[in-house]
Amino acid sequence: PEATINLNLVDLQQLEITERETLVLQQAQQEVTTPFLLGNGPLIRCSLLQLSTSEYVLLLTMHHIISDGWSIGVFIQELSSLYQAFIEGESSPLEQLPIQYGDFAVWQKQYLTTEVLSTQLDYWKQQLNGAPDLLQLPTDKARPTVQTYQGRTRRCSLNSDLTTSLQGLSRESGTTLFMTLYAAFSTLLHRYSGQSDILIGSPIANRNRSEIEGLIGFFVNTLVLRTNFEDNPSFKELLAQVRETTLKAYDHQDVPFETVVEALQPKRSLSHSPLFQVMFVLQNAPMGDVELPGVNLSQMELENTIAKFDLTLSITETDQGLVGEWEYNTDLFDGETIERMIAHFQNLL
Repeated sequence: PEATINLNLVDLQQLEITERETLVLQQAQQEVTTPFLLGNGPLIRCSLLQLSTSEYVLLLTMHHIISDGWSIGVFIQELSSLYQAFIEGESSPLEQLPIQYGDFAVWQKQYLTTEVLSTQLDYWKQQLNGAPDLLQLPTDKARPTVQTYQGRTRRCSLNSDLTTSLQGLSRESGTTLFMTLYAAFSTLLHRYSGQSDILIGSPIANRNRSEIEGLIGFFVNTLVLRTNFEDNPSFKELLAQVRETTLKAYDHQDVPFETVVEALQPKRSLSHSPLFQVMFVLQNAPMGDVELPGVNLSQMELENTIAKFDLTLSITETDQGLVGEWEYNTDLFDGETIERMIAHFQNLL
């Protein structure tokens, strides 16, 4: 019914600059790798590291079960509004929420007992029938019998001219930028694996009701997109196939991924995730700007040491062009291999 979140204030002002910077990175890295106890709330932690009289680092960690990518934009907007109001001595300007996450949970539970679910589930059973259990990418090391989820991230950027060209191609083809980039990425995986049947996971915001747009919570769902290279399609034909597959997946997005897995009952293994092992993400959820009067803000970059899948490509749209993050499992791939893969992807585009 109620939860109290303690703001942990850590005073680092007495340390030398080099020692202080090292400790900040250590604290941040420790924060993101410390697990939550899921049986006990709240599943959120917050620390404020004071570096000097005018410089602080805010570490905010939320378990994915209570917050998704879209939620971060909501959080940023609300933080900005509250900060502005409180320094002016005003009360909270935030409007009362029309519904809470618990209301959505009740609605989803009711929905999952209806005939609509059965119809949507039939689509996924048919769409993923006979799919391969594993995408056999050439790896640098043998796949361990049990996943450790150890990983790293490599970054790349696509210049504004290439980004503009990709957007133009998307308009001409009647596809979205997501579909065009996904088609190119699936082509890369087809070439690397030699397999003609490619399955890739992709998250969807799943906020298809106006009442839940302003809610912080876990709404995102995972869709499994399947691409067939059997007849060596041209890229134009591939785009048409991807467009049709993606739109149908959107039409059947309400079935939770775990329900799809339960219905399909794929061969399970502790060495890899079921149905897909590679994920593709286009980060275009509204983030908003943190605007705090009298405060200059910058984001601190951290080295990611976790890989949820064999490989995840996340692409973000920026004013300078597209920026990609390649999260890879270090039990399988060396960094040099991922660098080559990035170069091949850019050549393909």
